[in-house]
Amino acid sequence: MELTAASIQSLAPRFNGRIITPIDPDYDTARRVWNVMIDRRPALILQPRTAADVQAAVRFSLEQRLPLAVRGGAHGVAGMGTGDNALVIDCSLMKTISVDPSARTARAEAGVKWVEFDAATQAHGLATTGGTVGDTGIAGLTLGGGFGWLEGAFGMTVDNLLAADVVLADGRLVRASADENADLFWAIRGGGGNFGVVTAFEYRLHAVGPTIAGGLIIHPYPAAREVLGFYGKFIKTAPAPLTVGAALVTGPDGNKACILACAYAGPVEEGLKAVRPLKEFGSPVMDMIGPIPYVGQQGLLEQAAPPGNRNYWKAEFISAVTDSFLDTWVDSFAAVASPLSFLLLFPIHGAAARVAPEATAFPLRGGVHVGIYGAWKPGEADDPNVRWVRDTWQRIRPFASGGLYVNEINADDGQDRARQAFGGNYARLAVLKAKYDPTNVFRFNANIEPAAAG
Repeated sequence: MELTAASIQSLAPRFNGRIITPIDPDYDTARRVWNVMIDRRPALILQPRTAADVQAAVRFSLEQRLPLAVRGGAHGVAGMGTGDNALVIDCSLMKTISVDPSARTARAEAGVKWVEFDAATQAHGLATTGGTVGDTGIAGLTLGGGFGWLEGAFGMTVDNLLAADVVLADGRLVRASADENADLFWAIRGGGGNFGVVTAFEYRLHAVGPTIAGGLIIHPYPAAREVLGFYGKFIKTAPAPLTVGAALVTGPDGNKACILACAYAGPVEEGLKAVRPLKEFGSPVMDMIGPIPYVGQQGLLEQAAPPGNRNYWKAEFISAVTDSFLDTWVDSFAAVASPLSFLLLFPIHGAAARVAPEATAFPLRGGVHVGIYGAWKPGEADDPNVRWVRDTWQRIRPFASGGLYVNEINADDGQDRARQAFGGNYARLAVLKAKYDPTNVFRFNANIEPAAAG
């Protein structure tokens, strides 16, 4: 159905947010997402201010028979929060955060980013497991599972979600928690944006900071194989509160390097003891592990994925960091096409790994996340960068243990990759999709197809 001026005018009395059409002067700014490789032209962009606005937007999309895309922080690499000729619900104006220090809970709306959430909770010495890049939105990260620096002590982000307000495919607003719509609550904890628009999240908080033991240590690239061999053994026995990631990067000076980044979710003195083996190994060129503000830790990798670049990613899981995997991993980085690209290893461990795979929709309760992140400047050729990511991915796939982080599914990944991300939970999710979104209104995502009746 063609969207007319009259139909847009009919929306205005029931929608109190911003309505942006292709003829508006800020349309090009509003349609932009974090990955500039994604360049789509929605038919209409709606920026709600309240849950009632989201309800009106969903109902309007149904009335006008417009495809519907939903955007929180707009940080998704696949650009699933937008679409050509679609109606985009852009939650960026929904920024309210309230913290209850005595109950150790927080409620935050769907447009909040982790840097904003952390600032609000750290004012009370509290935090929950969030992303490793502060510019990431809480909505997409939470719905996909959410790993981060606190996961070893407190579990994944979804393990700390207490409740959510959800606008369903028919426009109804419901609450999902362990006591209300419990099946929906199970599904949104890892099922992505398949079941509705979450307008607000309620989280469990923990005493963290304001100072923790954390930071990073940098080794020269020629030592990468030895350093990562040490890393693979170290994370097997590291205490649960200590989370350590490992990256192969290109430094500002153009030299490749191996980085170990860590955070200890506990008393600083305990943390300094726990990180001592990291500080004592090898001959690093720079050691920045020590007491650090928690908000500083959360911003530590901010420049690893800044806005304004073209991005193409692939990801897998491995059960362990083996010698044969590392031979391939380090060798692959030697051929990296852009100094902005990097490789990342991040374990799912401690409290996050003690949760049963079927307890939430997020099934990946162990192993090591393997991220291949291609990034390059606009104007530079796509082909060599995409080729490097794909080649590296193909080389490491024989080591994959199964499973895929849903938030890192790429635009060219097919339905089989979505099934892989949800693993043994896919069948149950498909049944719940048929219950809550039988016509697949919410399909701009790592899509779960509604189960057939009967």
